[in-house]
Amino acid sequence: MGFKPTIPNLLSASRIVLLPGLYLLLHFNQHQLFLIAYILIGSTDFFDGIVARKLNQVSHYGKELDSLADLLFYVSSAYFLNYLRPEVIAANKLVLIVFFSLLGFSFLLSGYLFKRPIMMHTFILRWNAVLVFLIIVCSFFFDVTLMTRAALLIYMVGFTEEILIFLIYGNVDPDTKSILHLFATRQKAA
Repeated sequence: MGFKPTIPNLLSASRIVLLPGLYLLLHFNQHQLFLIAYILIGSTDFFDGIVARKLNQVSHYGKELDSLADLLFYVSSAYFLNYLRPEVIAANKLVLIVFFSLLGFSFLLSGYLFKRPIMMHTFILRWNAVLVFLIIVCSFFFDVTLMTRAALLIYMVGFTEEILIFLIYGNVDPDTKSILHLFATRQKAA
């Protein structure tokens, strides 16, 4: 199934297409323009799902595209934070190693179990993406070292939940709210 140019898919795709522009703005020391562009591009992550549900355009392809856009945007955000505030990354190096290990293991596990890597959109992971977005914005105004550590720790909880979902419940809808929601839903069905 190919790309359908729906509004939500275009919003998700715009995060991918416009991402290189953020790298260019940083490397040409256009920090104010970077901040404005980051806010605008990052806000598409908020709106793509809302628009998809509002226009009844939720699709498997759209979820996959959104996950890819999220992965590229939020991993790039780690690079952006390192570029803008290397001391924040240095202070969180060990936590980052664990974070990337859990992320990688989650992708490898879902790839092995389901023949494709899956990125869940659980409650924890959705709200933590908002926190990462805010970290980049706030890094222009104050020290975000502790905020970054909190986000990484929350991500580790989220990726652990994701791994447990894969192991216990298998291939579920990536938009599953939480492992507790899955448990309650299965208990009601039983």
